[in-house]
Amino acid sequence: MKSIRGLFILLLLAAATSTLAGPPAFEAQPSPTPSDENSRDLFSYETTYTFGSDFKESKLGDGDSLYNDFSYDHRFLITGKWYFRAGVEYERYDFGGTDNGLPDHLQAAYGHLAIEYVSHDFPGISLELDPGVYFQDNVTGDAFDIPIKAYTTIPLKKDKIFAVVGLGWSLYQDPIVAPGGGIIWIFSDKLRLQAVFPKPALIYQPNDDWELRILGELNYTSFRTDDVLTTERKLQLHNAVVQYSEDRVGVQIGYTGIKHLKLIAGAGATVERNFDFFRAHQSKRTDPAPYVRIAAELRF
Repeated sequence: MKSIRGLFILLLLAAATSTLAGPPAFEAQPSPTPSDENSRDLFSYETTYTFGSDFKESKLGDGDSLYNDFSYDHRFLITGKWYFRAGVEYERYDFGGTDNGLPDHLQAAYGHLAIEYVSHDFPGISLELDPGVYFQDNVTGDAFDIPIKAYTTIPLKKDKIFAVVGLGWSLYQDPIVAPGGGIIWIFSDKLRLQAVFPKPALIYQPNDDWELRILGELNYTSFRTDDVLTTERKLQLHNAVVQYSEDRVGVQIGYTGIKHLKLIAGAGATVERNFDFFRAHQSKRTDPAPYVRIAAELRF
């Protein structure tokens, strides 16, 4: 789209890489404000629908998914280009298709607490905690989690090539700590490659108002479920953790011709949806299916 030891490692990573690299001069995205300013209020909304496809295990029939996400953040200036960012987010998956006993929805409500170095409205260094509840229907104590993600950008060639190093941690994900990152290569003012996982993209901007992306997405979030009593006898669980994922490839068009507002439309293929009950060694996958997306971002 998540232990004190994990947090310590992330803090060391961010501190060490930023010390070696110096303040990042990252300018991979155009600034909607003057170069010495950054947006303070950040709103976003997304809805993505994946059409129906069959489960690989025929007893489970078929299914589709509808994803909705809303977030709001505010940046508080600390000093220079360092900010404290705080906000809230709600995301939800709803599933249709065959009544096979798998969850018919999964949802999460959580906060954002982040320390970031922001240049040209882009956070070049970030350490973020997302404390909240990740659940199916009932909010219980063991539905609480504090996913952590951290990354830093390291200039390799001034204003042209950057390395991104990141880590993610979550009590209920598998593995608990997972790496991320990659390379950002700015070919010109109009074309750049952000080969950064989990969301790599090739981005073309013919002018200030339009943006075209060819992208990939690896979306993984873990939730505490209630009763999972499926049509397969080997998958009968109570209060289990499921790591749900949607892996996608597609194209996306963005329009920024309205001040402070970015409108987004996209389409492509959800290569796989997966309900991974990894503690029970049960994973239920679907065949590929097309998806469509609309989204909006508001910054000021």
